[in-house]
Amino acid sequence: MGSEGSSLKILFFPFMAQGHILPMVDMAKLFAARGVRATILTTPANARLVGPSIKRPNEFEYKYPIELSLIPYPSAAVGLPEGCENVSSLPPTETSCDDFFVGCAMMRDAFDRVVRRLAPDCVVTDMFFPWTCDVASELGVPRLVFHGFSLFALSVYASLGCYKALKTLPADEESFVIPGIPHRITMLRSQVADFGTSKGEMAKVVKQMNEADGKDFGVLVNSFYELEPDYVEHYRNVVGRRAWCIGPLSLCNSDIVEKSGRGNTTSVSQDGCLNWLDGKSAGSVVYVCFGSMSNFSNAQMHEIASGLEASNYSFILVVRKDGDDWLPNGFEERVKEKGLIIRGWAPQILILNHTAVGGFLTHCGWNSSLEGISAGLPLITWPLFAEQFYNERLIVCVLKIGVSVGVTEYRVIPEERLVVGATEIEKAVSSVMGDDEEAEERRERARELGEAAKRAVDEGGSSYSDLDSLIQELMAMK
Repeated sequence: MGSEGSSLKILFFPFMAQGHILPMVDMAKLFAARGVRATILTTPANARLVGPSIKRPNEFEYKYPIELSLIPYPSAAVGLPEGCENVSSLPPTETSCDDFFVGCAMMRDAFDRVVRRLAPDCVVTDMFFPWTCDVASELGVPRLVFHGFSLFALSVYASLGCYKALKTLPADEESFVIPGIPHRITMLRSQVADFGTSKGEMAKVVKQMNEADGKDFGVLVNSFYELEPDYVEHYRNVVGRRAWCIGPLSLCNSDIVEKSGRGNTTSVSQDGCLNWLDGKSAGSVVYVCFGSMSNFSNAQMHEIASGLEASNYSFILVVRKDGDDWLPNGFEERVKEKGLIIRGWAPQILILNHTAVGGFLTHCGWNSSLEGISAGLPLITWPLFAEQFYNERLIVCVLKIGVSVGVTEYRVIPEERLVVGATEIEKAVSSVMGDDEEAEERRERARELGEAAKRAVDEGGSSYSDLDSLIQELMAMK
């Protein structure tokens, strides 16, 4: 247990979605382990996602246990069901997402009161709360922003200049080279959402985020120097933002209890899952999971199941769909020896770090991508929306540890996506899981990055040192 930050008080305020809450809880744990007085601010319905993750380390590890402070979310005021306080619980209506962001902005006064009451030395707030920048400035409290992105993705966003670069493309050109970044990266126009021309509350939030950019104390990044050194330097020296790499954040969960208790309650027995993996040979299983916010049409799920079966590799498939109407006829009986279907939440970190797992088919959300990288695994990339297409370019083109299934369009609504066929899925899985020279080289690069990730968070490592540097700077400002 460290004491570097003794008497330093930091308030952490994550956006209400699993992919935002989990890394910020891990971040609070890192600071608490250095002796910082950490408080996590969230809504009542989201407290159940936070409590289990901090319970055990609070009892045994920290000089000052992490505190939990609650802030009301105005569900009824924006027309959402009572208790609907997380993106994953939004009703399937056209306006629910916009309504949710309206509700977030309505929490400003309550946040102001919390900051005045707790009097923290610093606040760490999510990018989707750009208004916290003004509150912090008015109260004279340094604000650190957490995007939850890779530095590669942050550099791409900066280089596209709020998507102004897309407007210079001839109308008939489908692809473009991202300007002004260290590598030559080509993308399709259809893989980039242009919020500059879109309407709705989300577009307003993106505009406010851009306006707040650079007004805060700096950026906390869930990454490590050795993973993307060119983009650490580019973001700091060319984009000109102060950034501290303190990841991979998930590595702060050191034992089975912490790893299995992170996030939602798992829908499968931990022992049952691990025992199933114990019966498989090293590197023989592909793990398939698309995160907490990704859904697919029945037609696409049918192709995923068929592609995995055709690949003839053992697999764990995590699905968020109810019922079995998407399954090919007789599928579960045919794959009962080599396939495990998990419906709902899975103990992902435990699975990824099991020796039987040899590859990860992912939606390229940064949390999942970094968890796969930290486990030393090659990746099969299937981006859907957000910054996931940028992460795919990093994984496939820069790090060279991944193979794409070939998705060409940014689409949020499952029914609007082009269906990726079983043949393409089988081909990508076989490419990553195979034993040819290219696959072996990809695996070796992935193993080296996994080892580098662990060194980065160890004492004296790059992320450990960046966190030390930040704590000392905040202490000097007190």
